[in-house]
Parts: sequence; C-alpha cells; structure tokens
Amino acid sequence: MAGRKGGDRKKAVTRSVKAGLQFPVGRIGRYLKKGRYAQRVGSGAPVYLAAVLEYLAAEVLELAGNAAKDNKKTRIIPRHLLLAVRNDQELGRLLVRPAPQEVPRRRREGGQVAQEEDHRQVPQEEGRRQGVAARTHGLASVA
Repeated sequence: MAGRKGGDRKKAVTRSVKAGLQFPVGRIGRYLKKGRYAQRVGSGAPVYLAAVLEYLAAEVLELAGNAAKDNKKTRIIPRHLLLAVRNDQELGRLLVRPAPQEVPRRRREGGQVAQEEDHRQVPQEEGRRQGVAARTHGLASVA
C-alpha cells in the first residue's frame, strides 16, 4: 500500500516565518477577510500589510527607546511613545488625528452627507533617514 506513515509529517512553517516577519500574517489576513474591506483578498496583501505594520512599530519603538534613554529610564512608558511620535516630523504627520472641522464634507443626492476620501500622501524626502527595520529587513530605498 502506498500510504503515509504517522511520523513522516513535516513541521508546519507559517507565512510569517517564510516572509521573515514577527507580525502574524495569518491573523492579519483573517482580519482583512473578516472586516469585509473587499470581496476578495490577495495572498500577498496580508504579508505586505504585516511588513508595513512591523516597520512602523519598529520605528516608533526605536524613537520611544531613545526618548526613554534621554530621560534616564530603562522602561518605555506611554509618555515616551507620545514624545517619539510628536518629535518625528513624518510620524507626526502620519499619526495625526484630524479635527472634525478639517474633514471635508459633500452632499449627495437626497440630502445625505458623505465624507470625502482623504487622499493624503506622505511626500518622499531627499535625505530620508534609514530606520532600524529598514536596516534589519533590507527595506532600504535605493537612492
């Protein structure tokens, strides 16, 4: 009989390990599907999103660690995270919460109010610094 024996099975390798990431690719994919952001979700989308989230987390944690060290502390507290985001120009623009009057509105037919999509993009700067995640994962931009 040509069958498999019980002990010949290989150990499962997660998509996070295959991509070299710490963030859970499978869980992010499940959230993308469950959230109904689109009818279908491509196989590369959760990997890419996990990489982006991991990069942002590494950047914020690096800056927060620097803020903690500046305050002669060994533990990062929420205040250090706040200082890290506020003192970095790009992260400050990315993570700013717009005030209600800043959100443009338009009227649809029938009198319903709909919010405009926000098409902000962070402009690419010439001498952009290379963060810790870019150095460790080889995400450095070719300039």
